[in-house]
Amino acid sequence: MGSYNKVILAGNLTRDPELRYTPKGTAIARLGLALNRSFTTDTGEKREEVTFVDVDAFGRQAEVLGQYMKKGRQILLEGRLRLDQWEDKNSGQKQSKLRVVLESFTFVDSGRGEFPAEASSADTRPAPAAPPSRPPRAAEPAPPPEDDDVPF
Repeated sequence: MGSYNKVILAGNLTRDPELRYTPKGTAIARLGLALNRSFTTDTGEKREEVTFVDVDAFGRQAEVLGQYMKKGRQILLEGRLRLDQWEDKNSGQKQSKLRVVLESFTFVDSGRGEFPAEASSADTRPAPAAPPSRPPRAAEPAPPPEDDDVPF
């Protein structure tokens, strides 16, 4: 059986994106995302838990996030999990961290017109705020049903 590695997350940025560039000029943005979950315990007590996730974005997406996103803003993203492993320089112990590598995202709170609508891995240019246009309708309308006795 093949593998499937996909995550979809919606949350708030915990800090401003950290935008850097590699020596070859590729943009890399590191984001911190907070995911809130509200639930009720068996005793009826309302609780909330927060999960913090680190996200890495590359290329044009990283630049767009660095330009438009700030701490506290909401974002909806799709990505894949990646396990980073390294050896601690001081203690020599092996360390690991599970991260999300961004594949596409949507600005959730873009209703004020400050942000482009979305960016994806296929087209990382900021999209216009207007919804995509629909294909034109057929020239002739569909014929009406022959029987007026509609079952609803």
